[in-house]
Amino acid sequence: MSTVDSGRLYGVGLGPGDPELMTVKAARLIAAAPVVAYHSARHGRSIARSIAAPYLRADHIEEALVYPVTTEDTADYRGVIEEHYDAWAARLAAHLDAGRDVVVLCEGDPMFYGSYMHMHKRLRQRYPTEVVPGVTSVAGASAVLGRPLVERDEVLTVLPGTLPAEVLAERLAATDSAAVMKLGRTFGKVRDAIERAGRLDEAWYVERATTAGERVAPLCDVDADSVPYFSIAILPSRVHDETAAQLAAAPPAVREGEVVVVGLGPAGRDWLTPEAQAALAAADDLVGYGPYLDRVPGNPRQRRHASDNRVEAERAEFALALAREGRRVAVVSSGDPGVFAMAAAVLEVAAEPRWKDIAVRVLPGLTAAQAVASRVGAPLGHDFCVLSLSDRLKPWDVIAGRLEAAARADLVIAVYNPGSKSRTWQVEAAKALLLQHRAADTPVVLGRDVGGPQESVRVVRLADLEPSEVDMRTLLIIGSSQTRRLDRDGAAPVVWTPRRYPA
Repeated sequence: MSTVDSGRLYGVGLGPGDPELMTVKAARLIAAAPVVAYHSARHGRSIARSIAAPYLRADHIEEALVYPVTTEDTADYRGVIEEHYDAWAARLAAHLDAGRDVVVLCEGDPMFYGSYMHMHKRLRQRYPTEVVPGVTSVAGASAVLGRPLVERDEVLTVLPGTLPAEVLAERLAATDSAAVMKLGRTFGKVRDAIERAGRLDEAWYVERATTAGERVAPLCDVDADSVPYFSIAILPSRVHDETAAQLAAAPPAVREGEVVVVGLGPAGRDWLTPEAQAALAAADDLVGYGPYLDRVPGNPRQRRHASDNRVEAERAEFALALAREGRRVAVVSSGDPGVFAMAAAVLEVAAEPRWKDIAVRVLPGLTAAQAVASRVGAPLGHDFCVLSLSDRLKPWDVIAGRLEAAARADLVIAVYNPGSKSRTWQVEAAKALLLQHRAADTPVVLGRDVGGPQESVRVVRLADLEPSEVDMRTLLIIGSSQTRRLDRDGAAPVVWTPRRYPA
């Protein structure tokens, strides 16, 4: 290994030809390195350099590694080219010894029939090296052909066109899919081998994939005299062609619609379950109260149907009607849809005989009670109940009776819908009732907009609960006789209800 002050050698894959198919890392390394090396033919033009040109600087040190011969020029091609590999490696080593990083450009991938590998095996024992992979010419050819190379359990065989014809034919007959590289002067032999393997009708020809000179044609139609070295013969996936044909011949599937009632949790995406996210993503239509729909990111593929919060039955019927048309409908609900929310409304309407064939699913969400409780500790750590103070759908005497029963039973009480612009007296009435059964210093948690930008969580004594500070977006948790509060210096209080109850 060279000294610690030596430069670093990078073999950088450029992809099949389109500069936009280079990796971000490749572009960064090319732009940053002081030395850029590339191979070229004797005419001096370098395909690798032309691909990397957008990232080259005027002050780059360029090392052109010019091939001295082709296989037609000499009988000892391998011996001559190995001498030049040695000489090129020495030129790059001089830069590395001087502490300069060297990027060697390579079309496609450096380790896939790449010219860089000859520098790599000569220098990697002496200098730190790194290989940056690139999109291979085979992948580029498959992409422009628009046909996958392999599917399911198929096997892909990559062959050089320089193999003997009988070997090519044997390998091609035995594999599922194939890519034959290094065409040019070998094209006639390769074509004959593909025909001998009985696969000429399925073979494709791709030339200079992803470049301005790109050409795609059935291989049987290609004139051998027009084939350059940078071309590939492709035998694409048979399985893909078979399944594509089956899909084309099959009648369109009749999709059954459904309604999924989705709990959004108390706030943003972080409070949404993966199951709920998947249902929202798969939906054709989103139905719900406007502010709740606004919490779901927009998707132009989907139709959104917002409505007022007081038309739950109409909203449910609308969703079921869409599902009858074969639509996948997500009815969104804040928190958990089964807790004072849309699930019951949808199921009640769906129970009517006319909707008996429409599937309805309910996906849970994190409830507001859980969210508020988590902010202060574990006030719901023992038995608790959940009540709504809204008297819009049930009379106040029922609410008061249930509230008193819960208070007599010494349950922690999570109170939903405590107040609104039109309901201003219920919190005061509930406080008075609770004080008949609970101590004045019973902890009360007030949580508002938990998880949202206006989040506010406070803990007060039951006697100090101020009804004017409670609105529809507030949830109350009223402690039991066992609920504890711990005040900490410089931190929010902790509230919990022990799991054991005194005998």
